[in-house]
Parts: sequence; structure tokens; C-alpha cells
Amino acid sequence: MRLVPVTEADDPCLDDYRGLTDTALRTVREPAGGLYIAESTKVIARAVAAGHRPRSVLVQERRVEDIRGIVGEFDVPVYVVPDDVAEAVTGFAVHRGTIASMHRPELPTVRQVIEGATVVLILENIGDHTNVGAAFRAAAGLGADAVLVSPGGADPLYRRSVRVSMGTVFQVPWTRINDWDEAVADLHAAHFDIAALALRDDAVTLDAYVADRPERVALVMGSEGDGLSRTVMDRADTIVTIPMSGGVDSLNVASAAAVALWAVKV
Repeated sequence: MRLVPVTEADDPCLDDYRGLTDTALRTVREPAGGLYIAESTKVIARAVAAGHRPRSVLVQERRVEDIRGIVGEFDVPVYVVPDDVAEAVTGFAVHRGTIASMHRPELPTVRQVIEGATVVLILENIGDHTNVGAAFRAAAGLGADAVLVSPGGADPLYRRSVRVSMGTVFQVPWTRINDWDEAVADLHAAHFDIAALALRDDAVTLDAYVADRPERVALVMGSEGDGLSRTVMDRADTIVTIPMSGGVDSLNVASAAAVALWAVKV
């Protein structure tokens, strides 16, 4: 790595990190140039361990040695900046002191991701980056083998998604679905039962489903407001619901994913 001291917030070399507030991140699906932002040494280390390649690093002076052991072998610039410059550039307080601009890896196909898997989590049009990150954390912690993300869903590699997931977006194999019919065909060819979690009169309860669960299960979670689309429910093999009480009809999508994953993996 090459240490490059930077003292001015308007230095063009810091453009990858400029104005990265959550609001700004939500305005585009992917950062220009096929990049994503990894925040904190822990997250950067997990990204590098997963084979992702850094383009550059922005680090506060007190964190230089922390990052050396993670990206020291890469021929990349490490921009060393004062605290006030880091905050002025990014638009938020960089509490953990280190941010990396990472090259996006090429995503695998659905068929490649589900090969050998027995439990897959599918996120349809989940628009909130926090929920996507939390769902990935549940997937990693509760034993999902892969995650599929619909075309309209939030980006798992956005800074907030990565941070909420505690870097597990680099741990669980995942890809985007480009076409639902093709994805369903791939899942059925691999003998997956597609179980859509939804409130519907013909739904079976989660406990009844897992009592006689298929060998391979793909759990589909819908968006925070509208739930699953008619297209997805029509293509599901089973409609499953989590029994609720207390006048509550449903859980937050990430919580529902955690409950469903725990149930099918027990």
C-alpha cells in the first residue's frame, strides 16, 4: 500500500468518498465505476478475505497501522486524512476511522449460487438498506446457504447494508435475480420448494410447514409495505405464514426472515 497524506477536503483523489450520506446512497442503485464502500477495518477485512479488491482507502491518522495488516499487500493508495477532513468529505462522522472504496466483483448466476444449497433466502423488492443488511446477518447466523435479491431490491453492498450486516454480505453467497421465471426454473431444477411468506387464507403455518419440510427450501420475503408481489406468490409452491398474537399481523421483514430460517434449520 502507498500512504498518501491529504489535508484538503476538496482534493479530487477523495472523490470516491464524497458526500456518502445514506440519502445520497439511496439515489442510485450502484456507485459509478462499479464500486462500493466498505466501512471499518472489520468490514474491510471480511471483504478482502472474500476476495474483493480495494481501489483505495481513506483512513484517519490514528488508524494507519490497523489497516496495514489488511491491505498492506495491495498496490493501492491509502489516503491519510485528519478527522475533520474525513467528515467533510464523507458527510458523516467516521467513528471507526477507516473507509475503503472497493471494486465490485462480478456476480455469479442464480444456478451457481444455489448449487449444493439446501436453504436459500430470497428478498423481493426490499428497499430499506437496514433491512437488507439485517436479513443477511440472519442468513449468515442461522445457516442459510445463499441469498437471492430481486432486481428492484436495495443493494447489499451499500455502506449501510454492509455495516448492519456486520460484513456478512461477504460471507453468504448471493446474487441478483435478473428474471423471475428463469430463477424459478433454476430453483425447481435443483428440487427446491419455493415457500413464500405471506398473509393469505390458504397459507400453512410455519410450524406445520417445517414439520414435513422438503429437503431443499427457498424462503421468499416481500417488501416492507406491499409484501410479496402477485407474480412471486403465483410462482410459489407453498404459501407460509408465521402465526402471530397480540393484534399484530406481521413482523419486520428481517425479523420474519430470522424466525423462518431458525425454524427450517432446526
